[in-house]
Amino acid sequence: MLENCRLCPRACGINRTAGQTGFCRAPLKPKVARASLHFWEEPCLSGDQGSGAVFFSHCNLKCIYCQNYRISQDHYGREVDIPTLAAIFLSLERKGAHNINLVSPTPYIPQVAAAIKKARSAGLQIPVVYNSNAYEEVSALAHLEGLVDIYLPDLKYALPESAGEFSGAPDYFAVATKAILEMYRQVGLPSFDKNGLMTRGLIIRHLVLPGQLANTYHVLNWIAGNLPREVCLSLMAQYLPTYRAVYKPPLNRRLTKREYNRAVDILLNLGLEFGYVQELTAADECYVPPFDGTGVPGIF
Repeated sequence: MLENCRLCPRACGINRTAGQTGFCRAPLKPKVARASLHFWEEPCLSGDQGSGAVFFSHCNLKCIYCQNYRISQDHYGREVDIPTLAAIFLSLERKGAHNINLVSPTPYIPQVAAAIKKARSAGLQIPVVYNSNAYEEVSALAHLEGLVDIYLPDLKYALPESAGEFSGAPDYFAVATKAILEMYRQVGLPSFDKNGLMTRGLIIRHLVLPGQLANTYHVLNWIAGNLPREVCLSLMAQYLPTYRAVYKPPLNRRLTKREYNRAVDILLNLGLEFGYVQELTAADECYVPPFDGTGVPGIF
């Protein structure tokens, strides 16, 4: 798979085992920028002890507003082998994490799958969360069946003009919706333990962007028309103009209360009441973790 890399829809076809890099510039070994307890995911994931977030470097999108641009676009991180990655998972479990939260793992699906298997053979018990931009290849996701318990994809846009201009992927919606249907096929309807923590299922995130309510309308309509109402939806208000978006109207401003309230109205009118909404106060840089190598063995 890595000798002719087609892990994502870019289908670069490069030989990563020979040191070649494609669109995402990811190396052969997984590159990790931070592994720590994270308390700012949805409540059913963070709980009171935190989600065990493992932040991977590199990305197959070029979002001009990415809050994690230091790792997605600037590629900060350290390469680790599969045994080390498995050890990171086990370490987070020992620290009390409710789950292992794989943040942007797409460029490393085979290595991540191997690390999950190795960690589970060594005793890993907590659920595994696959936290992704949803710009995924269905055939690659198939390798995660039985290994991932919870899928946490974005559904960013419906309109190709926006997806192309803001993320460099005009085919985003067609690709992401197929990927999300595959994720749902694998994990089904949500399940929770006695403490309200999700143990299995799908949570779809949609970040409301300033000036982009047309995208929100079409995204929410697609969810309502193609998935059961019991699928969890997280309608996010935490947009901050950052990275290259500070030069790109209308993304160079914050979301207004009126815009977000309109998005919530669309949500409720469609009967999508199972999930989460946010306060505009969620748009704060304090919720962006410091990518400082915490929890990753070795010297940066």
